[in-house]
Amino acid sequence: MAPKGDRRRKVQELLDVVGLNPECINRYPHQFSGGQRQRIGIARGLALRPEVIVADEPVSALDVSVQAQVINLMERLQAEFDLSYVFIAHDLSIVRHISDRVAVMYLGRIVETGTDEQIYDHATHPYTQALLSAVPVPDPEARERRERIILTGDVPSPADIPSGCRFRTRCFKARERCAREVPLLAVPAEFRHTPGPAAHDSACHFAAERQTVR
Repeated sequence: MAPKGDRRRKVQELLDVVGLNPECINRYPHQFSGGQRQRIGIARGLALRPEVIVADEPVSALDVSVQAQVINLMERLQAEFDLSYVFIAHDLSIVRHISDRVAVMYLGRIVETGTDEQIYDHATHPYTQALLSAVPVPDPEARERRERIILTGDVPSPADIPSGCRFRTRCFKARERCAREVPLLAVPAEFRHTPGPAAHDSACHFAAERQTVR
């Protein structure tokens, strides 16, 4: 990526881009804080000037204030370098803040996709609804009015996935059909070679029946 004599300058440029002092180039890893190490990880990802970065739990081990700094940095770099992120996380508030489209996974399979507004305000899959009901609400009155969905049972082993819908063993809306048929997501619009974004879609028999009725 750079001639041998130019590598130090390139590394210093990357440190500056992610908000670190270029003079830190001679430090050892243990001399950096957790947030600084995360910035170094981002700099390493930018070194090859990629179009897409896969970020797997990029802020999960950081303090809340440092999380905000790293997320703001990622958003700035996204605009500056014209990047796309595949952002993988369990923190639903951060996912909503940074994502244009959201995919919810259960036991290795995507069960619902849509825009952030569709997923968070109009969730149709029972698993998504249960996840969102567990998000802490700062307003005591709103918290009292909200229905909390408690899932029972344990997550099945990936080596012994249930027949039909893999969520049915814990689903509060499960029916006999759910044990026989595997609910699938419809083919998104971008893969059908038709104009327009992919629609809000849910791999759930119950959700599909509701959409048919409408």
